[in-house]
Amino acid sequence: MSFRSAVITFPGSNCDRDMADALEKVSGSAPLRVWHGDADLPDNLDFIALPGGFSYGDYLRSGAMAARSPVMRAVVDAANRGVPVLGVCNGFQVLTESGLLPGALMRNAGITFVCRDVALTVDNNQSLFTSRYAQGQRIVIPVAHHDGNYFADAETLDRLEGEGRVAFRYAEDVNGSARQIAGVLNAAGNVLGMMPHPERMIEAEQGGSDGRALFESALNALASA
Repeated sequence: MSFRSAVITFPGSNCDRDMADALEKVSGSAPLRVWHGDADLPDNLDFIALPGGFSYGDYLRSGAMAARSPVMRAVVDAANRGVPVLGVCNGFQVLTESGLLPGALMRNAGITFVCRDVALTVDNNQSLFTSRYAQGQRIVIPVAHHDGNYFADAETLDRLEGEGRVAFRYAEDVNGSARQIAGVLNAAGNVLGMMPHPERMIEAEQGGSDGRALFESALNALASA
């Protein structure tokens, strides 16, 4: 199938090339590169990715200024139409700041930057992003963040868990995240935000390929739609 994807770049993004490379290697199609100041997205996109980095230098709050970039209005509209949207690290922060996902990403517990491979468990393998994993599968994906401590009130956390919207959990305490949550889905299941970087683990040369199944899951879901 043809696969038409886009990677959004904000001032301070530093993982946009990593994301673009991962999408191209897994799908065989180079993604379109979209600048934050563009008012519109390319037509007929199958997949949108918001990469990691430090958009706008993390001023105000991480992701707060990027969430108000012109292109994000188009991203929100696309997400509401059902287009799959993946936000990784800073992209996750942008998704919460834009209202596409609940909760917030706060300063890590211990006020330290965490940069290492971490073990995750797949909490829901029924989403379009996780179908190539086994339920409860333990995988290893790197993290690199200073503000990855996921927070939401107890009612929201209970709803996320009850609706199967926790996609990934840390297998150990990495940054203080509530209930070890590493990635969450929106109610429709087409938006995923996660702090770990699956694009950095898609082939053996990177030290492992546990992130590859996430992109393969999305491709398979789109091919089957």
